[in-house]
This record gives sequence, C-alpha cells and structure tokens, in this order.
Amino acid sequence: MGETASWWLAGARAELALFASIGFLLFGIEHLLFDWLWLGRTGWRAATVYRRHDRATMATLAPPVAPGRFAVLIGAWDESAVIAQTLTTALHRWDTADYRIYVATYPNDTATIAAIESVRSRSLWATAHLRIVPGDRPGPTTKAEALNRAFTAMTVDEAATGRRYKGIVLHDAEDFVSPHELALFDVLIERFALVQIPVRPLKRPGHPGIAGHYLDEFAEAHGLQLAIREAIGASVPCAGTGCAIARATMTALADQRGGAPFDADSLTEDYEMGLRIGRLGGRGIMARLRDRPGGQLVAVEAYFPHRGLAAVRQKARWVTGIALAGWDRIGWHGGIRETWMRLRDRSAPLAAAVLAAGYAAFLLALIETGFAWAEGRQGPILLEIRSPMGMALYVLLLWRLAMRALLVGRLYGPGEALRSMPRIVVSNLVAIAATTRALWRYVAGGPPRWEKTAHSLPDDPPA
Repeated sequence: MGETASWWLAGARAELALFASIGFLLFGIEHLLFDWLWLGRTGWRAATVYRRHDRATMATLAPPVAPGRFAVLIGAWDESAVIAQTLTTALHRWDTADYRIYVATYPNDTATIAAIESVRSRSLWATAHLRIVPGDRPGPTTKAEALNRAFTAMTVDEAATGRRYKGIVLHDAEDFVSPHELALFDVLIERFALVQIPVRPLKRPGHPGIAGHYLDEFAEAHGLQLAIREAIGASVPCAGTGCAIARATMTALADQRGGAPFDADSLTEDYEMGLRIGRLGGRGIMARLRDRPGGQLVAVEAYFPHRGLAAVRQKARWVTGIALAGWDRIGWHGGIRETWMRLRDRSAPLAAAVLAAGYAAFLLALIETGFAWAEGRQGPILLEIRSPMGMALYVLLLWRLAMRALLVGRLYGPGEALRSMPRIVVSNLVAIAATTRALWRYVAGGPPRWEKTAHSLPDDPPA
C-alpha cells in the first residue's frame, strides 16, 4: 500500500475512532446512570417494601371498586395471516370478562375482513364481543386513522346502549393477549390515566438473531427504562399494545382534537398519546405483575419480524415518528426530567452515527492490519486498553452487556441471557440501517403512510 494511501487510511480510522469513542463514553455514562437508578430503586424496594409486604400478584390484587366494561381497539391492514388467531385467542382467554373488540378494516382488504368474519360467525358469543368497523377510504392510511374509526364506533355503541366503557385498551392485530390483563386494567385504571403492561416478544424457533434481538430490547425497555420513567415522574409512553387508557382521559384527548383522540398525521400515535396524557396531568404506570408468586408475567406476547428488511422497516417507522417527526410535532414541553427523557427518545440518529463510526473504524483497522502484515509490520491498535479512555470504554461495554443479560435472563432464562451479549451486534446493525432509512424517508417528505410490518406465525403458535 502506498505511503499516501496509508496516511489517509490511518487518518480516517483515527478520526472515526475518536468520534465513536467520545460518543460511546457519553452514551455509556448516561446508560450507567439509568442502570444505577434502576438498581438503587430495585434494591431499596427489596430491602424495605418487600420485607414488610409480599409482592402483589393477580391472586392477591384487591378487586376493583366499580367493575366496568372495556373497549379493545385494533387497526388491521393486510393482517389476514394473523388476525384470526389473535381474535380467537382473545375470545378464549377473556371468556368471563366484560369487553368488546372493535377492529377497523379497509374496503380493499377483503382477505382480512374474511378472516375476522370467520371468527365472528362462529357463535353468538363471538358476534356479541367482536365488531368490524369498515372504512370508506382504501388502505393503508395510518394506524391512527383506523383507531379513530374504531373509537367513533365505540362512542356510537355507548350512545345506543346507554352504557359507558370504563377504559379503552389498545392492541395490535398479531397479539397474544394475557388472560389476566383486563382484570388488571379493571383495578388499576381506577387510579391511573394510563396503564401499560410489558410486551414480551416470543422466541421464534430457528431465528435467534433478528427475531431474538427483540427479546433483548423489550426486556430492557419494559423491564428497566419505563419503570424509571415512571419512578422519576416523567411521562410513560404507550407501546400501542397492552395499554389501557381511562375513559375520562380518552375523552379529554378527543376533545383536544375535535373528537378524534389519535393524531392521524402521526406514525407513532401511541408514543405521542402517552406524552399528551402526561401534559394533561394524567399519570401513567408500567404494571409488572405475575399471575401468582413465581408464576407467569401478565404481558402481551407476539412474534416479531425475523427477517432483516422487515425489522429495519419497522424500526425506521419508530425512529421517524419518535426521533425525527416527534421533535417537530410535540416539542420539548415539561421540566428537566421530561426533557431528559425526550432527549433519550430522540437520540437514535446520533446513536446510530456513533455506532456506524465505530464499526467503520474497526473495519478500517482490519484493512490496515492486513496491509501491515503483508508488509511485515504490526497493525494498528484500535483502542489501547491501558489508556484511561480505553479502560473506561471497555468497562462500560462489559457493564452494558451484563445488564442486558440480567434483564433478558429474568424473562427468558440463562440461555437467552448468554445469547443476548453477542446479539447486541445485530441490534446495532439493525439500528444503523433503520436510522438511515428513516432519515432518507423523512428528508424525502410526503404524507404519512402506514408502512406496516408484515406479520406471520410459526407452524405451532401458542394456544
């Protein structure tokens, strides 16, 4: 390799490594602070609260003061592969609950409508608990537009029956609902404006990488991050599934928008709804309860994408709605704690740039090393572990891997905990690709469109 080319290669690698190192250090310190808050809160509760009281479970939870009925809203576009299983599971698992499911469909999606009708026509019970809400516009629009139609149909039913729903529950077309969630919502929605239960991705056999990295990210997001947001008094975003909103709160949200509670111009209407509830003064919580001591976590389960492009498309929509459009749409309202959380939410593009720089520096170092070995020289050292910066970054990396393994292990056991550590590379590469796609589409502009995730089930989904 020529001397000039070698100089340019070494210079590019050094600049990228410096940028990545500073970024990794700053992000690592911020993550460390969040982890310490969680560990401190968890340890304090274990040493004080749970020494005097047993952990609450569905078996010990006090009954609701005034039991009520729930409306479950689902937007469905091109979901014929999964919607029948979702509805069948809900009807089976909620056999004694008081609810009605409203599924918003599109006139140009006859396959999804037929799949819903196949479930709805099975019995009078199914007919009474399941309503199709057809649309006039061909799909896809946005998920928010579909949910607004479902909400309007719900209010029409309330006026016709004279009976008001106690809360509104949001679910996705691919969900496996928990048998206990409506009972949990019935109790907690009397005290809180928004109640979110964890989303627990299901392991997809034969796909430990792309599908598996969702296990790791949701274990951390819903096992640690939302718990700390709640604890410090910041808004708790709705995940768009497994989320219950008090009826009075939904009315207030609808009144702000002329009767439509969901913003049809938003790609992440669920996330924004949680922040809007916080601005109204409503309190949201992440409810992590088990059905009995040592039993199953009350959570929404679902199969997430197992192919790279599908994962990138899904996460690009999240990045666009939260980190890019969210900056313009919902601003920086709130105090220092709220601002901190919004900075975290909107840091995805910068985090992706730091990751890309780090991987690029590593690849350039490998190229340099190959040329150096060919010429009988020693290759470059990307990061000296003996330097203060190198030591700090290695310690932060090991800490991050250990925390992720701890959180994943609580839900999925030691095997997935170990797999979560190398799988962080998959998470990083998907994040880089998704952010690149999000930035490209955001700059291109155009009206928001429901670029939905294609859902599928394995051959043996849970009963």
